[in-house]
Amino acid sequence: MKRTSRPLLGFVAAGAVAATLFAFTTTPSLKSSSSVAGNVDAVTAPTEVNPTNNPNLNQNTMKTIYDFTVLGKKGEEVALKEYEGKVLLVVNTASRCGFTPQYEALEAMYDRLKDRGLEILDFPCNQFGNQAPESDEELTQFCSLTYGTKFPQFKKIEVNGENEIPLYTWLKEQKGFEVFDEGDKLAGLLDKMMREADPDYDKKPSIKWNFTKFLINRKGEVVARFEPTHDMADVEKQVETLL
Repeated sequence: MKRTSRPLLGFVAAGAVAATLFAFTTTPSLKSSSSVAGNVDAVTAPTEVNPTNNPNLNQNTMKTIYDFTVLGKKGEEVALKEYEGKVLLVVNTASRCGFTPQYEALEAMYDRLKDRGLEILDFPCNQFGNQAPESDEELTQFCSLTYGTKFPQFKKIEVNGENEIPLYTWLKEQKGFEVFDEGDKLAGLLDKMMREADPDYDKKPSIKWNFTKFLINRKGEVVARFEPTHDMADVEKQVETLL
């Protein structure tokens, strides 16, 4: 599959595509840019955090995903060791994003593969265009009613910056940015906006947008990272190789 991490000349999305990416968004965290497909807002550069500066992450002991504890949607602690021996797909999600329909493909994959050992871990995040503004309960209802999701959903988190949870500090350390897939209609727009905010964005491991995915093997190790533009059929194919 042809992919890109460079400016895509002639492939800057027009207003309709931009509106898809920024569906429902108006937020002070975005800066106005009339140069990006009309009047849509351009993203600011994701905040980078050196893993050694995260006081909640002890790199000497955090070896696998099973070493982490996260918060469930009701605020309860969930030790990821509960998923030991499973193949995991960890996803930061949003309810009002152009990539939100990926929930349908994720749920279909889960239905097909859960009995073979797949678990999908859903972490809502409101850092990208204010596209997950709802409460945890409202997000769960949205996913259940709209896409019939049955895989675990956790409490809303931050994946970049000073308040990112330790799990995501570790995930990004294991697998950095993987470039946007040129075959996706939103790849050019994302690349243009990211590069305008930070010309070296593709050299940094930060999460760039909603629906970035990390694939974890049965030993709790990160084996792949998929950007939101990555073809979902290929994601499922790579998941199946680990089952």
